Amino acid sequence: MEKSALPSTKEDSVGSSTEAPPLEALLNASGHKQELERNFGLLSICSLGMTSGNTWIALGGTVTVAIYNGGPPGLIYEFIAASVFYWLIAASIAELASAIPSSGGVYHWATITAGRYGRPCGFFAGWWNCLAWLFGIAATLQIVAAQTTSMYAIYHPEFITQRWHVFVSYIITAWVCCFIVLYMNRALPSIEIIGGFFVVAGVFITILVCAVMPHVNNVPYATTASIWTNWQNATGYSSDGFAFLLGMLNGAFSVGTPDVVSHLAEEVPRPSVNIPKAILAQYVFGFFSGLFYLIPILYGINSLDDVLESTFLFPLAEIYRQAAGSRAGSIGLLVLAFLPTFISCIGCYITASRVFWTLARDNATPFSHFFGSVSRRQKNPFRAICFCAVFCTVMGCIYLGSSTAFSAFVGSFVVLSTLSYLAAILPHLLSKRRNVTPGWFWMGGIKGFVINGISCVYIAVFIVIFCFPFAMPVDASSMNYASLITGGFSLFVAAFWFWRQKNYVGPKQVILDENVLAKDAL
Repeated sequence: MEKSALPSTKEDSVGSSTEAPPLEALLNASGHKQELERNFGLLSICSLGMTSGNTWIALGGTVTVAIYNGGPPGLIYEFIAASVFYWLIAASIAELASAIPSSGGVYHWATITAGRYGRPCGFFAGWWNCLAWLFGIAATLQIVAAQTTSMYAIYHPEFITQRWHVFVSYIITAWVCCFIVLYMNRALPSIEIIGGFFVVAGVFITILVCAVMPHVNNVPYATTASIWTNWQNATGYSSDGFAFLLGMLNGAFSVGTPDVVSHLAEEVPRPSVNIPKAILAQYVFGFFSGLFYLIPILYGINSLDDVLESTFLFPLAEIYRQAAGSRAGSIGLLVLAFLPTFISCIGCYITASRVFWTLARDNATPFSHFFGSVSRRQKNPFRAICFCAVFCTVMGCIYLGSSTAFSAFVGSFVVLSTLSYLAAILPHLLSKRRNVTPGWFWMGGIKGFVINGISCVYIAVFIVIFCFPFAMPVDASSMNYASLITGGFSLFVAAFWFWRQKNYVGPKQVILDENVLAKDAL
């Protein structure tokens, strides 16, 4: 990749030095002028990672799907297996984020690591990542909508949830979160810290309630054998091993966001140091909270059939009702899940809008000049945020017309996101890790090669596995459309690349000098 050395301040022959460039000329590690305010700190960026990662709530929300891949033992062991591989991916992401702290994230890294093939590689990585995060917002909004309708349904047994009920809640949440991100830019760090408190306190209280209340109500716990050893393959696949591998998709969905905080590299001081720390905090909390959460809620289920046959749109509603022993207890626990999930929507808006904005500022999107601008008043990529809200509104309309079509789009999140990671990590490995100047966090020696290599093998294998139908036999409503959606959008990106490549700028590897480096840029 072509390196662009920016002019440095050097002393002349008589010992005097040239004048420092004006403030507006100072750059960040992306090579662009620093336009966003660095409002986030280490605590707020860690909170955003934990809240937007939302591991324990995402796990609970997929229980009724994941339970078919081995029953309760499958849920636990598949989550552990997926987490181990995502730790390696997260480590690979963290070292690139430390070396190149850019809001573009994998888009920028893929461009640099792929060397002379960086322009097309980065272009595809950026669009895969952007699409994944747009679908990620839609998926999170749907979870909030499912939570609100389920909370209402608990106290109204005669209520039958219709898609339009979910749609109304979805649209309200989408635009409330959009306006918060648009007009409360300086308050976002505080909001994320509040979200971090909710996600930590929520899982702690939920674990206690689900562990204690069955005993208080004299309700029997699930047996130890049913939780840890009684494997139940209800997928229709004859191979238990393949059912296990396919079930890791649910774990991947709950932990598969290692790049979420990297896209705020231009809004946090010392991102080369703080972004890897935030990724570590996200994954340590995500794993332990998810594991310690799964165990008590599974023990608290006294009728698995009632959970699977429940009419509640959000499966945790019936699980909490059984564990807490009352409708009021179930509502209370659902509120503890709702609050951090709502703030998670805000975090997803922040991330997705930054990804789209960085593509636009490099002329990689339609109407790039329009979407690549930063609002002088709000100090944020205002138009990119609005685009995300409009996109999610369209997704909501798709849900209103067909929940199967909506699920097909949001179900491609894991495949699209991991493809974007592969586009950055694989060239890094193939180039013998020479195209990147090490940052604060760097896996030196053979360790880096091993971790990068295992990450690439995992992604390559599981992208294929995650495209298989979830169960057999399959019909139009139960088909896994991830391959169709991913392939279709990839063809769109390829066509757009051939149309736009002459005018596409793309990120550059910039050798930054302290005299042109914005404050706290590294």
